[in-house]
Amino acid sequence: MPAVALNHYTILVQDLERTKDFYEDIVGLKSGDRPPLSFPGYWLYCGADPVVHLIGYRPEDPKLEGAPSTGRLDHIAFHAVDLPLMKSRLAANEISYEERVLPRMNMTQLFFKDPDGVTIEFNFPAVETV
Repeated sequence: MPAVALNHYTILVQDLERTKDFYEDIVGLKSGDRPPLSFPGYWLYCGADPVVHLIGYRPEDPKLEGAPSTGRLDHIAFHAVDLPLMKSRLAANEISYEERVLPRMNMTQLFFKDPDGVTIEFNFPAVETV
């Protein structure tokens, strides 16, 4: 099975600093290292693990207004293994995906949608990046 553990969840936020402060001051997470991505955000750590990712406004996103009852879940991420197997599984089921290599970490990521449109992210160890 390619998925081996939940990696993180990501929230699209209206007020990046306010939300970061909430997760630090109320939840007890700590802002930490984040790769040099092209959009604003924070990675919030629980111990050594960055379990909550916050994304601020990106010009390609629609303007965020109000707060849906389920919040602003952007995607769910898993640690994964066997990149070739997962790519062939997605192809065999005609599921399109986007592949990225995370800067500095050299980790391959696959992004695809579940049947309800929720984005799933699989993070493969750097040793699997070709």
